[in-house]
Amino acid sequence: MLSTEKLIDEILSLPIEERAVIADYLLKSMNPADPETDRKWLEVSKTRLKELESGEVEGIPGDEVFKKIWERFSR
Repeated sequence: MLSTEKLIDEILSLPIEERAVIADYLLKSMNPADPETDRKWLEVSKTRLKELESGEVEGIPGDEVFKKIWERFSR
């Protein structure tokens, strides 16, 4: 069996796409998906999309959102 250090070295030598696949598997193994949570997020996202499409709410450009976040947390 490979030592952790050797395993990490081997992983880091892989192309970025393959490392991304490994990272995805590792993250999912530490935080497994919950179908109920996924269903609830899907409901919320559908509701928000309908609100945007109907004009009920107005979207905020991403660069503006990130600027506000940066200002808030850089104090």
